Order: sequence, then C-alpha cells, then structure tokens
Amino acid sequence: MILALESSCDETAVAMFDPAKGLLSEWIHTQIALHGQHGGVVPDLATREHLRNFAPMLERAKAELGFGGVTAVAVTSGPGLAACLAVGVSAAKALALGLEVPVVGVNHLRAHAFSPFIATHAEDPIRFEETLAGLLPHLGLIVSGGNTILCEIDQERKIRLISTTRDDAAGEALDKGAKLLGLGYPGGPLVEKFALDGNPAAYDFPRGLGRRDNLDFSFSGLKTSLRYRIEKMTEDEVRLEMSNLCASYQQAVIDALTRKMRQASEVGDYKSIGLSGGVANNMAFRDAVSSLGKRQKLPLYLALPRHTGDNSGMIAFAAWVDRTGADRDSGLALEINPNAPVYN
Repeated sequence: MILALESSCDETAVAMFDPAKGLLSEWIHTQIALHGQHGGVVPDLATREHLRNFAPMLERAKAELGFGGVTAVAVTSGPGLAACLAVGVSAAKALALGLEVPVVGVNHLRAHAFSPFIATHAEDPIRFEETLAGLLPHLGLIVSGGNTILCEIDQERKIRLISTTRDDAAGEALDKGAKLLGLGYPGGPLVEKFALDGNPAAYDFPRGLGRRDNLDFSFSGLKTSLRYRIEKMTEDEVRLEMSNLCASYQQAVIDALTRKMRQASEVGDYKSIGLSGGVANNMAFRDAVSSLGKRQKLPLYLALPRHTGDNSGMIAFAAWVDRTGADRDSGLALEINPNAPVYN
C-alpha cells in the first residue's frame, strides 16, 4: 500500500493506494479562495498553508485507514514551486523514517500522463497490466496552467516528449484572457462559465502555429488578439458581449490543442490517446477530444475530474505504475527538482 503526498503548488493532498484494489481514499485542501484575493498563487502563502495542513490531513488519513499496511511513501519531487515541493518531500522523508519504509520521488507531469489510466485500473486491477500493454504506445496531451505537452508513453512506459508550447501554456492563456476581461481568478473556469451562453464563432481569434510539420503550440498571439479586440470596444460592449468573447476565445484554445493532437495521432502508430491536467476538466474541451478519438478510431482515456488538477491520487498511482520514471533509489537523499522534465 502506498501513502502519497502532493504539494507542488497550492493544493495540499494525501492519498492511499492499494495495487490490488485501487485508490482507497484521497484527501485534499485547496487554497483557491486564499490566492483568489491576490489574483494568483503567492508562493510564500502556499508554502505556509502546506506547513499548516499536512499534519491534520495525515492524522485524518491514519485515523480512517491506518498506516500499518503502508509499504512506501510517495511524494511529488518536481516540477513545481521549490518551497512547496520542499515541504512535501520533508514530510515524506519523516513519514518514511517513522514507518521504516522507502520513500519514492514522483514526477508531477509524468503522474498527469498516467492519470487517465487510474479508472481503468480500478475497474479490473487483476488484468490491468495486460490491459495497459494493449493500449501502448499511447499519445497523451497534458494541459494545465503551466504546461501544454504532447507526449508518447511507449511499450516500456518510457515517456517521449513530442511537443510543447513556445510561449504561454493553454491554461495560462485562459487565465490571462480572463484577466483581460476582468473576470478574476481562477480564470479558466470563469471563461468556461461565461462561454456556456456564448457563440464560439462570434469572433475569429488565431489558432497558433498552423503548419502541419510543426506540432508545437503557441498562445501568445491569441492573448494579444483578445487585447486588441477589447481595446476597440467600450466597457458596455465588452460586458454585453462577454459570453461571445469567452466562447470564441475558449474555442480558439480548444481548436489549437485538438488540431495538434490530431496531427500527432496521424503520424504515430498509437493504440490509444489520453487527456489530463487541470484544463482537461473543461467540458467543451473534453467533448472536443472525445470527438477526435471517434474520428481517429482510437480509444480515449480521460483523467477523472478529481484527477485533472493537482492531486495525490495520481502521485500514488504513478509511484506504482511508472516503472521507468519514479525515483526509488535516492531514499532519504531524495531532492526536489522544480524544473523536472516529463520525458525519460
């Protein structure tokens, strides 16, 4: 049984995972309300909250499930905010010492890459290894506030980077767009909320790099286009057109993401595709990728909504499933790596 800790940014999370059963329970403390007062994540405040919340959350986990069966403590060692990562790694080392079990360092991005398979494992843990083997190589799209990554998981579960963004990440573009529109923080969910009543074809925003021979993403031009559009409108016009602006802006992000994913799927011999990361919780985006999977005749694996953002469930799962990426050898010498890459 694996006890996992996550503290890469502004979520304090704990989970317990049994390879024979799946995730037994997950606990999470979000800091959205706190950072919303400042318009974004404040690293010092996030670190303070992790220090404050890990102890009571671990006490709750111990009271509900007990630590007697724990055979390893997994923890996010990177990428992320350095001070936040340090809190989690220090707590994990202390737990591992007290429980006399190994500590396993987990790459946060790799955990996102494997997170679409958590539900598959839960459905049939006994046959999961066989099932996963039949889904590899796998094309994964990780979309969050800080990352936009296309990657491949091969038959040996090694991860190869296919492409990433040249500037802003997709989630960052949504947050910045929301800020330009005066919507507040967190921006992505607010853009999605207004977009529900809007026309996605009302405004023609750019879709980034359009060349088929280039799979990289770019969203800086989209943000600039929105700013120019708003500057030509009065405050009343922006308010009246808010739903259409949000729907069109969001659709431009979705089109750019799905186009590159489609292009990548056409040049690789993939057995499945997957979607993960915080932006993967956007329902319009999930629907678009679902449609892509049907058109490409590839089975689609979506991370469950509770596993799209920062969470410890995916950290626990990755500590078990990621044979080539999890750090099992460093022990108490495990160090944080704020800039850790997704690839092997």
